[in-house]
Amino acid sequence: MKITSAPHPVPTVVRGESLDSIHRAREATRAFTDTLTPAPDPERTDTFLLVVSELATNALRHGGGRYTLQLFAGPDTLTAAVSDLSSAAPRERTPDLNGGGGGFGWHMVRHLTSHLTLTSAPGTGKTIHAQLPR
Repeated sequence: MKITSAPHPVPTVVRGESLDSIHRAREATRAFTDTLTPAPDPERTDTFLLVVSELATNALRHGGGRYTLQLFAGPDTLTAAVSDLSSAAPRERTPDLNGGGGGFGWHMVRHLTSHLTLTSAPGTGKTIHAQLPR
């Protein structure tokens, strides 16, 4: 007998405008995945947490200093949607291997997700939808 779950009824929403909010986003993501039936395996949850953390951090650093995170679950997917104030698309940078200047996040998000979309908001801003198999 195959167990399937219904989509999570209400998305979880977190708004942030400081580095402290990254911790809250991770806590909300953990709480969100803990409510799912069946629960994703621990490795999948950790991957989802990492993707959320990277997208929220990038939104703060490169997207205008504020973000909104929405978490969704379908029968076969986990989705994080991160909106920020910048209309600029994420760009790959050469990772800084010596000075701690970053450049790893977008590469990592692209590698860890099964599907990424970027939607421009009217006026300014964008939303990145990052999807992982459940």
